[in-house]
Amino acid sequence: MEQAPSGSVAERLAGSHVLLTGVTGFVGEALLHLLLEEVPGVRVSVLVRPKGSTSGTARVARMLEKPVFAAAVEAAGDVDALLAARVHVVEGDLVDVPDLPGDLDAVVHCAGDVSFDPPVDEAFATNVVGTRDLLERVAAAGREGGREVHYLHVSTAYVAGRRRGHVPEAPVEHDVDLEAELAWGLAQRRETEHRSRSADVLEEARKRAEKAHSRAGLLTAATASEQARREWVGAELVRVGTERARSLGWTDCYTFTKALGERVVEAHARAGHRVTVLRPSIIESALERPHPGWIEGFKMAEPLILAYGRGELPEFPAAADTIVDIVPVDHVVSAIVAALAHPPEPGEAAYLHVCSGDRNPLTFSELYAHVRAYFDEHPFEVGDRGAARLPDWRFPGAASVDRLLTTSERAFKVADYVVGHAPRSDRTRSVARELDRRGRRLDFLRRYLTLYQEYAQAELRFSDDRTSALRGRLSAEDQRTFAFDTAAVDWHTYLREVHCPAVTAPVRRLDELRARRQGAARGRSAGGARLPEVGGREAADPARVAAFFDMDGTLLSSNVIETFLWLRLQELDGAGRFAELVRVASRVPALVRAERRERSAFLRAVYRDYEGARLADLEAVADELLGDHVLSRLAPAAVRRVREHRRAGHRTVLITGAVRPLTRPLAPLFDHVEAAELATDADGVCTGHLAGSPLVGESRAAFMRDWAARHDVDLARSYAYADSHSDLPLLAAAGHPVAVRPDVPLYRHARRHHWTIVDWASPATAGRSLNPAGSRR
Repeated sequence: MEQAPSGSVAERLAGSHVLLTGVTGFVGEALLHLLLEEVPGVRVSVLVRPKGSTSGTARVARMLEKPVFAAAVEAAGDVDALLAARVHVVEGDLVDVPDLPGDLDAVVHCAGDVSFDPPVDEAFATNVVGTRDLLERVAAAGREGGREVHYLHVSTAYVAGRRRGHVPEAPVEHDVDLEAELAWGLAQRRETEHRSRSADVLEEARKRAEKAHSRAGLLTAATASEQARREWVGAELVRVGTERARSLGWTDCYTFTKALGERVVEAHARAGHRVTVLRPSIIESALERPHPGWIEGFKMAEPLILAYGRGELPEFPAAADTIVDIVPVDHVVSAIVAALAHPPEPGEAAYLHVCSGDRNPLTFSELYAHVRAYFDEHPFEVGDRGAARLPDWRFPGAASVDRLLTTSERAFKVADYVVGHAPRSDRTRSVARELDRRGRRLDFLRRYLTLYQEYAQAELRFSDDRTSALRGRLSAEDQRTFAFDTAAVDWHTYLREVHCPAVTAPVRRLDELRARRQGAARGRSAGGARLPEVGGREAADPARVAAFFDMDGTLLSSNVIETFLWLRLQELDGAGRFAELVRVASRVPALVRAERRERSAFLRAVYRDYEGARLADLEAVADELLGDHVLSRLAPAAVRRVREHRRAGHRTVLITGAVRPLTRPLAPLFDHVEAAELATDADGVCTGHLAGSPLVGESRAAFMRDWAARHDVDLARSYAYADSHSDLPLLAAAGHPVAVRPDVPLYRHARRHHWTIVDWASPATAGRSLNPAGSRR
């Protein structure tokens, strides 16, 4: 071991001015904390971009209010005093790097796109172009100040790519044409946007959207089609970046662009500058400081640990003896500070690995054993089912894990198709909710297993000889203060007593909060969301608020075929009624298919059967024979809701595809009724056609907007209640949408968009006879 030079780390850095990028990120925040706590003589500038209307300075001030900075804030007096004395904010980002202070001594660049699967253009813009632009500003600051600025570049050990065996602390060997790849990567968004508008891509997206949303309307389908095109662009930018990276020997676009970023840094070093490239492996929670288990956000291992603890990660595509290289974040930032205190000579970059796999290897089987042991002692509770059942990992290999996942995905698609075509019911919605949960789990598994498979199979041993030598140059006291000897990490203690408790603590708190909310909401509504109160901000000028209600399936449990039979069976004798029921039953399959394709065609097909009936007779039947029956089928909760709106001074509007005679019993509840009008001849006999197009899907929303404009109603403050996916435009047009006993597609949309879901059931005593008048005789 080399003899430690005179002067502690704090003394060597005293009076220096260091600029940090990425300070609002995990590593940057830990680094700022360490500098403020242990290097009192250093001045820090931070490059932080504004976010929305919040300035960079305000973002840093908010960060300094976190508990980990309490001691530094207290020592300074308050946050403003700390900003004035030791932390200077440079407003800007890597997209447009501003001029840097001219008296800088060092720059630590730990900002960058850290996602493993970024869109390729964004990865190049951040990890290559951003680094190049920053270095130009660093060089300019050095010339202005007449001093050599030490540039420390935080990269990743995985720039080594898909090679195997020991990886030295040295430049990555490759002959990739940096400028050609950069030009290609930056051009991909424009090229992909062009390809997304090709007939093949658009036709596939349009057909899927129309199949899913045609009942709601073609504009709704068009909106979904365009959203699908945009999602295709995002996914394609990820895919092409990943494929290009792997074709050149890297695991993904992240490591590929970080490696090319190192080439930019090496060119800066060759120009005669001081450069250190520091490569951490997988950075996880702190071992000791700011405090054991400190972590900001979820990193690489956390989603997998949590999924395993919930019983949702049945296997993992790694070999049991493969090393998983983990390093606590406080070791990383301690190594950074030590490297700042010992800059290299100008002209050639110095490389440092901060890793654990070479001198303190942790295998996947050992990681699994520690994580399982933790959850055996501290299990997650899964609803009312008790402790989650932990999967037994056998490490069967990546191919077996992929086959298992593929089989589960196929089973899910079959089940999802069946549920999507099942009759609506509480049971169907419950199954749909469980299927959605399972679908999210499968999506999670597919994404993460695909993403992490390369890392799980990486047989790499990162040498850290130079990092160990750097540690040897520190005094014994500094080795304790700035600890980064990963060989000293006790994995049993770190994983079971530090990392896993820290990772699971916020999730457990969230689970407890969710359980309390669900308990409070149980019985209030089917979706657990509070039914929006009548008279909140709508209390002012209530006449400008309206409540729009669908009828069939919303106010009462009925459908168009059933209500047709209510009227039709009144004029037939027993034999005629039986024949009519048989005739209608034979048409049901064709009507169901028509209803799923286009609801307006379905309504026209049903209303053809009114041909020959006198409109006056239908109205008389509705008034004399059906009124009590219709009212008895009304859901009590729905009636209460209508009356709440009326008491609040809101206008109430009924919008239905039912023929107008059937709405006559409900007319007293509403200020306006918009229903299907049967066309008649000069003698008042129904022709079998409608007087106008049926009010379905998007036409309902168009009616709402027109009616609201003519009656000075503010739709943003108004309410809408409906039960079917075809009513999606109607619900979306109002500020307070409520899905009532929804079908599965609407139920899923409502849950995704946090709409209220309620269960308004007709009274159990309500008659179900198709001939209510006859049943009373």
